Amino acid sequence: MTAFPTVFRSPHPPSNPLSNPDQGSSEHSIHPIQINNLTVTYGLYDALRDINLTIQPGRLTGITGPNGAGKSTLLKAVLGLVPSQKGTIYFGCHPLIKCQERVAYVPQRTLVDWSYPATVWDVVMMGRVQKTGLFHPFSALSRQVGMAALNRVEMGTYRNRPIGNLSGGQQQRVFLARALAQEADIFCLDEPMASIDQMTQSVIFTILRELANRGKIVMVVHHDLGESIHYFDDLILLNQVVITAGDRSSVLTRDNMATAYGISQPALTHPVTSSSSGG
Repeated sequence: MTAFPTVFRSPHPPSNPLSNPDQGSSEHSIHPIQINNLTVTYGLYDALRDINLTIQPGRLTGITGPNGAGKSTLLKAVLGLVPSQKGTIYFGCHPLIKCQERVAYVPQRTLVDWSYPATVWDVVMMGRVQKTGLFHPFSALSRQVGMAALNRVEMGTYRNRPIGNLSGGQQQRVFLARALAQEADIFCLDEPMASIDQMTQSVIFTILRELANRGKIVMVVHHDLGESIHYFDDLILLNQVVITAGDRSSVLTRDNMATAYGISQPALTHPVTSSSSGG
């Protein structure tokens, strides 16, 4: 278990703070992520095998599948946190590992040591380290960006609270605020909805939708199939290999779920249209 998982890279010039989520645009174009022939091996075990995917900007992309399917491993491979046995991950014409200052990560809550002596503000401002450098004081602009991010997740009044004294939902909001403060182009979230209250779920997915609407890449590991058809534009159905990927209605069919889970699954019904995803 680590204190606060993050990815520190070289400093990047700060951009304008997004005081509201619909304001501002990237100073650079956001390309798709292209994953080609990716294999990740733990010992003799293939956690992921021959993964070929294109992750589009401007779409909420969910990663789903059974336990042990490699969902978190796929995110960690994108983040450069696990080595690949073979394959490439590109962001435009550049290896993604060389663009990690443009990637924000919200880890699983179970991976975080919540006894670490840090305040809410300390955690959020970790998202600015890539902009300012590890040993440089935060500028007024960085503090403004951090406060805007904290207010966006409705946690501004908690800025001096020890992180370990928060509820699970509050902790998850703070880690999302850290990601927002980074002003990234790619957002990777690992089970952000696990064991949190319904209000926090709504706040988080509203923000993720805003990010997608602004053309960001948003990748979310999510295990609940029933919620997946409601929340996401695109889905990646994994079980060590890509079972299928694409528009949510084409992914969650009986045949695809039977292949992924090894058992017959009922077709899911979209909660708004009530249309069945039959196979």
